[in-house]
Amino acid sequence: MNFQYTEEQQLLADSFARLAQEQYDFEVRKAIIASPAGHSPAIWSQLAELGLLAVTLPAEHGGFDGGTLDLVATMGTIGTALMVEPFLPTVVAARLIARVGSTAQQAAWLPSVGAGQVKLALAHDESAARYDLAQIGQTRAERAGRGWRIKGSKSMVIGAPLADQLIVSARTSGEPGDSTGLSLFLVPASTPGLSMQTLRTQDGFRAADLDLREIEIGEDALLGAADQAFDALAEVIDFATVLACAEAIGAMQSANAATLDYLKTRRQFGVPIGSFQALQHRLVDLFISAEQARSITLLACARFDAATKGEISVRERMQSVSAAKLRVCDAARHVGQESVQLHGGMGMTQEMKIAHTFKRLTMLGQQFGDADHHLDRYASLN
Repeated sequence: MNFQYTEEQQLLADSFARLAQEQYDFEVRKAIIASPAGHSPAIWSQLAELGLLAVTLPAEHGGFDGGTLDLVATMGTIGTALMVEPFLPTVVAARLIARVGSTAQQAAWLPSVGAGQVKLALAHDESAARYDLAQIGQTRAERAGRGWRIKGSKSMVIGAPLADQLIVSARTSGEPGDSTGLSLFLVPASTPGLSMQTLRTQDGFRAADLDLREIEIGEDALLGAADQAFDALAEVIDFATVLACAEAIGAMQSANAATLDYLKTRRQFGVPIGSFQALQHRLVDLFISAEQARSITLLACARFDAATKGEISVRERMQSVSAAKLRVCDAARHVGQESVQLHGGMGMTQEMKIAHTFKRLTMLGQQFGDADHHLDRYASLN
């Protein structure tokens, strides 16, 4: 299979990498994280100008009909620069609108997403769900007049404090664990009765726990058919998973490059420690781990895109995604821990980028399912 970038993909990748290198260095990132906004509006506008927010959107709404392979380089650069912009939450939620939204909903929101005028976030996880997409019961919705009333809570919604619109999943029938009975709703972040307990994650992102106190929304807020949201949620979480894997690849490559530079400059017994054969062997192992993770991530992206086109089954898509996430989880832990250790005591300081890369790799290993979850899912599919 040919994994070479097309000319358009390479040009886009080079443009974004140049932007990150020139305008998003480590010191700039620290200032952005410490700012009240928690992200950079200027960088967000430039992401829109480059067309990155529109890559996977439908062409009829200003997008480019791209797939996950078209975003691999973008996510890698985000991982290398440790960007905290709400890119992934927005493109994931936008995919749900594109997949199940009505023509009116798509026309209302997707062009604005592509233009960088609207940020989105998916509020699905609940405290007792533990990666099980059907284990939703704390948040319930019921019809109320000509609209809906939603009551419940959501946990650790990445990007929620920055979002203009939230896509909230709620149980409209059945019990927790049932794949049927889930529905999706477009909820403005300013809706009366919706409150957020905001927080900053260990890797610098803004997130929130949501409390929905019997909020009332219109009938047009229902996204797709009532009770039938599970398949769309499963597909979009797999979409998010492979993109998170691609981001982890960029972070791992950055960690390996930083570790190599450190071994070349740190001296002990009068020579660079990189000249010690034992350390060379460990560094080679890190590069192998990252390359294995990169290869299986590219395969998973290709398989995901093939499933989107109907060329392979949903089961095959899920197998590929879980295999990739499992390998990436292991590689992220290996590269993160070894990189910090090879930096010695300096690797634990907040002044060194490697410490923040380690945090991001650790979080990516947990997001959208950890190694145990994906091992179980992969085994169940075989």
